[in-house]
Amino acid sequence: MNTAISKADQLYWNIFEAASDGVLITNLETGRVLFANPAAAQMHGYVREAFNGLSLEKIIHSKSLPFFTDYARLIQQGGLFELQAQHVRQDDSLLSVEWRSVAFKYKGCNCSLALLREVSKRVQAELQRQHKVGVRAHEQITLLEISQTLASTLELQPVLILNQLGLLIKYTYAGIFTLNNLTLVSLAVCGKALLEKSVPFHIQLNGNETLAVLLNGRRPIRIADLWSNEPSAQFLRTLLENDSAVLLEGIKSWMWVPLAVKNRIIGGIGMAHGKRHYFTPRHADLAMTIANQVAVTLVNTELHEHAQALALLQERQRLAQNLHDAVNQSLFSAGLITEVLPRLWERDPVEARLSLEVLRRLTRGAQAEMRALLAELRPTTLIDTELGDLLRLLGNAFTGRTNVPVDVKVSGKGNLPAEPQVALYRICQEVLNNIAKHAKASRVEIDLRYAPGELELHIRDNGCGFCTSDLILPGHYGLCMMRERAEAVGIVLTISSKPGQGTEITIRWGEQEDL
Repeated sequence: MNTAISKADQLYWNIFEAASDGVLITNLETGRVLFANPAAAQMHGYVREAFNGLSLEKIIHSKSLPFFTDYARLIQQGGLFELQAQHVRQDDSLLSVEWRSVAFKYKGCNCSLALLREVSKRVQAELQRQHKVGVRAHEQITLLEISQTLASTLELQPVLILNQLGLLIKYTYAGIFTLNNLTLVSLAVCGKALLEKSVPFHIQLNGNETLAVLLNGRRPIRIADLWSNEPSAQFLRTLLENDSAVLLEGIKSWMWVPLAVKNRIIGGIGMAHGKRHYFTPRHADLAMTIANQVAVTLVNTELHEHAQALALLQERQRLAQNLHDAVNQSLFSAGLITEVLPRLWERDPVEARLSLEVLRRLTRGAQAEMRALLAELRPTTLIDTELGDLLRLLGNAFTGRTNVPVDVKVSGKGNLPAEPQVALYRICQEVLNNIAKHAKASRVEIDLRYAPGELELHIRDNGCGFCTSDLILPGHYGLCMMRERAEAVGIVLTISSKPGQGTEITIRWGEQEDL
């Protein structure tokens, strides 16, 4: 640098030297560094004497060089050139640099003045932020998938849950356990073949104190070093003794997440890893979120199983009642007639022939009742059989039970979806039961009419009838249940009746909309 410089030039030079950001003056024709301030040289790990004279290709990473292809032409057209690029230090490590440069003339040469600011920390922080956002998004998507898995069925799928949990928290192995009295029973284990094959296995607990420790105020238990003298580590080693000691093999850290409902422990999720200090508070939060959903699903599954068992018991009781009310009574009456028929035939053949007709009706009615009950025991029969045939089956059973004739008429043909067909069968069954109990009818008509995409069904009797305004009064639970069953599948049900003029039930169903 020429020592004979003006005071203004000296001022600029002092600023150039003292700037905390890197400053470069480069020759646009050769692409070499003419002058670099100390900050620029230090930023790249060079002494200034070695840095001056380097080509830009030496200090700019190959991935960023394409952005400088038209560098000289662009800045000579005027304006400010701004870019974030990767540079290479003398030791080949990378740094992120923010460029701002302009073109100017220096000693008749086309040059650029570039201000360089290292932004490696800022870029790294942004990458970490983006990574964290990506991780959180992945966590939320996985949690949503687990939630949908648990909500989509009343049957817990423990293996699937553990596999999805593994997408959030890498584990050596993990297991889901339920509590049965004072025994933990494994529902599933993933990650350890020996344990997977031995499911279900049992872990015996030592009283309510152990339960209280496992509940832990409905908070996770993280054991950083399973083989330390920490009370939680000692507790787990004591719990997993004897046959359960296999759970500790090759394991350094452990996390237990209780499955609890209203401060009552119903099980837990155990997770193990081969590294010490592996499970973090974030892991605990994620596992607790999943555990809360699993606990609700376990309770719902238990309630659903109880409801199914109750429904099965109620169905058995209904079938037993039907057998007693219809088939058993018909067979009992037929048996009495059979016993007296020989003596009656000798005394009065005409009366005997009448009794034979009654016997025939009773046996045919009992046979029809049995067919109807068998159809109900095989649910597919109610779906696969045409509705008209099902209605004839109900009519024959009704006639056999009550000696009241049922005239079944079917116009047209059609196929119904499963749910409306079963609902229509049940409604007709309930209507006939009500006629048998209350109507005192001597004749019943069932008129089924099909049309494209719709159906209309009329059930009439010539019984005593009733005032329809009485339907709002207590005691008509059967009619209320029929309406609820009809509304559930889009059936419109209408009841018309007057005292002394019989009753007509009209049922309408359509595929597109209610008729």
